[in-house]
Amino acid sequence: MTTSPLLAYPLPVPPAAPALLEVRGLSVAFAGHAAVHDLDFSITRGETLALVGESGCGKSATALALMRLLPVEACMQAAHIRFDGQDLTRLSERDMRELRGKRISMIFQEPMSSLNPLLSIGDQISEVLRRHEAMSRRQARNRVVELLDLVRVPNAQERYDTYPHQLSGGMRQRVMIAMAVACGPELLIADEPTTALDVTIQAQVLELLDSLRRQLSMAVLLITHDLGVVAHWANRVAVMYAGRLVEQSDADTLFADPRHPYARGLLDATVKLDSGQHYLNSRLREIPGSIESARSARGCAFAPRCAHAIDTCLHAVPALVQLSASHYAACPVVTPNAQGGGHALAFG
Repeated sequence: MTTSPLLAYPLPVPPAAPALLEVRGLSVAFAGHAAVHDLDFSITRGETLALVGESGCGKSATALALMRLLPVEACMQAAHIRFDGQDLTRLSERDMRELRGKRISMIFQEPMSSLNPLLSIGDQISEVLRRHEAMSRRQARNRVVELLDLVRVPNAQERYDTYPHQLSGGMRQRVMIAMAVACGPELLIADEPTTALDVTIQAQVLELLDSLRRQLSMAVLLITHDLGVVAHWANRVAVMYAGRLVEQSDADTLFADPRHPYARGLLDATVKLDSGQHYLNSRLREIPGSIESARSARGCAFAPRCAHAIDTCLHAVPALVQLSASHYAACPVVTPNAQGGGHALAFG
């Protein structure tokens, strides 16, 4: 058991186990512009991996690539994307449709645009069940009511015939979650599941997702830019910048000892409630520059914004360096305990 520095209770860390999802060498490009570069990561059953980074870093493109839902103009390459031993890049579209919604599900960012405004929420969830499970219309309706109860939608029986526009943002998000978990998926991809929700509703939605993760033994890929969410709900964290992984570790280590300057910058730009910090009484540090500078960078994409950049950073793309058993950072200016030595970063 480990305890996050922002938590008063421990988070369970799954025991070492074969990966449910293993991604190697994933790259995605749109109109010749690379959105994701040579991405490697894995997720084991029952764990939550947070994929973190600012808007435009490639998080959503990664999620769509895993689901094979990229637009036709996108170009995707990967050494392999193995789900429970199957390489998703080699499956036919028919076989992929069988996996989507049943064994792998996704919650999209904006439920109002993801739900069909012309169908009741009950009919939309029922469609998933009837597509993947041999259920009659009545059986599906009964199961939908159970699912709405499971995600804590009040008056579930009456809500079956409700249309999306008649629900609040929080209730629509619960409907999306009910649809995503309808068939008991083994992997749930949650792409910014609390965007545009107020803090109270965010907490309720995330608590619900974590409860369902435990009940269904799901693996969760949580895509977010909110480090507060990561601190409370993730077992491991992968930090992305300009389409590349720059740091990866368990959540405790990232918050206690971030090694990549970008990861440190993200943490410095976050309000730390445990220290009494508030945006009215304490200035947040900002990361100078813009992510647009990454487009012209020849070496490390973050180098134009990094106060610790050295000549190597300007000419070579750094590889992920192993700092400990589960901690990796893609920075040539690493701490002395990194394999092969290095330099200490003077973070203050």
